[in-house]
Amino acid sequence: MAVYGLLGAVLVGCGGGPATSSTSVGPAPVTATAGASATAGTAGTEPGARPTAAAGPKHAPAAVPTLAPGPQGLTPVYERRTDRSAEKVVALTFDADMTADQGPRAAAGEHFDNPELIATLRRLKVDATVFMTGRWAEEYPDQARSIGTDPRFEIANHSYSHYAFAEPCYGLPTVAVPDMASDVRRAFESFRDAGAVNVVPYFRFPGGCYDDTARRALAPARVTAVQWDVVGGDAFAKDPDAVAEQVLSGVRPGSLVVLHCTRSAAPATERAIRRVVPELRARGYRFVKVSELMRTR
Repeated sequence: MAVYGLLGAVLVGCGGGPATSSTSVGPAPVTATAGASATAGTAGTEPGARPTAAAGPKHAPAAVPTLAPGPQGLTPVYERRTDRSAEKVVALTFDADMTADQGPRAAAGEHFDNPELIATLRRLKVDATVFMTGRWAEEYPDQARSIGTDPRFEIANHSYSHYAFAEPCYGLPTVAVPDMASDVRRAFESFRDAGAVNVVPYFRFPGGCYDDTARRALAPARVTAVQWDVVGGDAFAKDPDAVAEQVLSGVRPGSLVVLHCTRSAAPATERAIRRVVPELRARGYRFVKVSELMRTR
């Protein structure tokens, strides 16, 4: 599992390092005013789709917003709604992490899933985006299908095996540059194989680590990279109130929050959500998926 430092706190597991890093987070992201420079992408032919009529999910949403490529075709990066309008919307995102070499740990009973969290989001009627690794979808295909066929959720790509796309990156193994686009495609294939339908062409760099080399290497995958502006601090946290306080103190209109969805690495997340959701709603916030946050008004 990745280890991410955060002002003395430790972030491990489902991705989601600090929003900035002097050594491993890439250049300033390409942002859009309320998604104004977004372009419509077709979810049914999401990145990694095989060039056949049956390549993508048959019942995927017709279109989702994406950002145009950056200079020299670099993969664009989105981290928040930048107009900071009076509209109180917030996107909660949950990274479903599992590396390619953690199968034995899962077989031994370690839980890289968190069905209680998903059940709580449903019960509270919260729309959310799950950034899933392909290896997670292969380990928990029934859950991947359930999440990916529920209109309240959308599945985005968090790589196949949570290896880094730039180094140094908190000790993560690194994907070779020529293999980066195929790694992303492999994850999309895992989602399709599990039966997920609501799959969007968004990608989150493991550990939040990227550079221009990675952005250039990912260009053939045709994804919009999605980061965040609020770190939940839930990895390895045991105090749900501390996690809730960190989220509640950071959220602003248009925020994008990164949290985790593995019980082994983030055991307090579900309990924190039970507090975060009603308190943000009391402040007038509405919960949206990343695709709605990015969409042009």
